[in-house]
Amino acid sequence: MAVLQVHPPLRGLVLAGGQSLRMGEDKASLLVGGRTLLARSVELLQPLVTSVHVGIRADQANDQLRRQFAVLIDEPALAGPAAALAAASRHDPACAWLVRACDMPAVERGGLEALIAARDPARGGTAWRGSDEDLPEPLCAIWEPATLARLAAAARKAGNGPPGPSVSPRSLLAAADPLLLNPARPGALSSVNTPADLHRYLEHTHGHKP
Repeated sequence: MAVLQVHPPLRGLVLAGGQSLRMGEDKASLLVGGRTLLARSVELLQPLVTSVHVGIRADQANDQLRRQFAVLIDEPALAGPAAALAAASRHDPACAWLVRACDMPAVERGGLEALIAARDPARGGTAWRGSDEDLPEPLCAIWEPATLARLAAAARKAGNGPPGPSVSPRSLLAAADPLLLNPARPGALSSVNTPADLHRYLEHTHGHKP
């Protein structure tokens, strides 16, 4: 008799806790097609997962834009995306998480569906190959529970000390034997980190300047 394999459920996590220093304004609030990058990201994930949460810093808890959504406060012992990933693991350690940074507007539903279709829960995750073809892009990927548990363990080890960037999501995911896919097109994983990045994205996809 064949054994039915039950995959861990898949939740969604939108990363929106960055400081946006190079942009000069909150990237989550930038408008593309009349919608904020944060709202677009949440809406993109909603049909694909059981629930969507937004990863934020503690000092963003009262932000009006972010308060519209279910939020997870960054793990205080870590910093950057690792802190949000550890918070997701703490919230539901039995689930896998489909992660998407809110500042990657070129990642559309078809790309996320491709990740889900290719998903192999026996691997540490499923991700696109990053700009370094031997390493995954960790901020648009499926993280399986065991891999996220390593981040949670790092947070526990860090204890109550000051937040630090000691945990690299890219390195941790790369060490977890992920399934890597080739991006469908050049620039598909590009982030909008500066006004010039946003300008190029809008001109390329919408035919106008910001």
